[in-house]
Amino acid sequence: MVGMIGLRVRQVWALAKRHGILGAISMVKRRLQHGPGSSKSRNVFQHYDFVRVDKVELAAEPAREGTLLWFIPDFNIGSGGHQTIFRTIMRLERMGWESSIVIVGPAHHANAESARHDICEHFFPLKAKVYMGVEGLPNCEFAIATGWQTAYPVRAITGNVKKLYFVQDFEPNFYPVGTESMLAENTYRFGFFGITAGGWLAKKLKEEYGMRTHPIGFGVDHDCYRLRPRRDDSVKRVFFYARPPTPRRAFEFGLLVLEAVSRRLPNTQFILAGWDVSDYLIPFPHLAAGVVSPEELADVFSQCDAALIMSLTNLSLMPLELMASGCAVVSNRGECVEWLLNDEIAALTDPTLEALTDALCHLLQDDEARRAQCQRAQAFAAQQHWEASADAFVQGLLTARIALASTNDAEVSSGESASAAVPV
Repeated sequence: MVGMIGLRVRQVWALAKRHGILGAISMVKRRLQHGPGSSKSRNVFQHYDFVRVDKVELAAEPAREGTLLWFIPDFNIGSGGHQTIFRTIMRLERMGWESSIVIVGPAHHANAESARHDICEHFFPLKAKVYMGVEGLPNCEFAIATGWQTAYPVRAITGNVKKLYFVQDFEPNFYPVGTESMLAENTYRFGFFGITAGGWLAKKLKEEYGMRTHPIGFGVDHDCYRLRPRRDDSVKRVFFYARPPTPRRAFEFGLLVLEAVSRRLPNTQFILAGWDVSDYLIPFPHLAAGVVSPEELADVFSQCDAALIMSLTNLSLMPLELMASGCAVVSNRGECVEWLLNDEIAALTDPTLEALTDALCHLLQDDEARRAQCQRAQAFAAQQHWEASADAFVQGLLTARIALASTNDAEVSSGESASAAVPV
């Protein structure tokens, strides 16, 4: 009992560090109110209220060209998807585009000011104003959905706003077949113009859902992720991106792989980062680093020889960051990975316990092969820049401006014709 109380205290303290005292209290209160079961099972209509929104009205003043209204779910510090969104907003601001951010759905931030503080403090110093909920929003040229839940309020916006969808993952696969997977998949049929993270998603959404799409690439923050001095060469180290609440990162399967490696090469050290996993039973020596800052993470990368990164719904940003830091990457095969990675720069294998274990052990035992892969990977990562990604995003906006303007004109013409045909 004492151990369980200590665990709960550590969990609440971790929440307070990530979300602040008020945010932690709010989350604990919701947990106590709803009990151990999912809150959505107790109040279905409240949980899925965003699906039933039938009208979102923006301010009446005319929209200015170059204005963007980003609809996002609330965020945790360290969220990779939000980091990409906020980084894109920052670079677009530098290029003269004006953004506002709308947080929709369940929120742990107490208000817009708190959310904006966390964005500027823990992500990037944005000029963008932040709104909570869909009331009192400014007009804009483009409304941009991000996570699938945000596509529903964007669909409900009235007027001639151009509706975009920034798709970073194939989100139906975040869930078992059921309500969430179906609702997520339906958003690809809303008629939005899609700007996608990589060519695999662009191709998939176009071919399977008829979306008009424009892909952008990934970049690397080269000021942060770079080769740093190795402090101890006497042991081999493996990094694992450990995020239990993110099923697409296959945390449990990754542990099985690491345990198999530890049995074959018992002197190997393991470093796990991405989430607090201190309450998991992990039967091999390891350092559970938890959620760390990008600078701390970059240093960890440079102290490791190899890394296991699982990407099941689209490629993670982490392989490029590891490559830039001089760490060899092991990952699963699949179209969602191989749109960017290949066998020259990463050890790609079938996603089986045996194949991934073999790949890691090979790199740990064959220094020459590992160094050669790292050199090729570093050269590749050096060519990936967020400036190019932002330029591609702007090109997507310009393409969407033309495509959606012609669509809106056609709809207006069609509506006028239909009205004229109705007898008075």
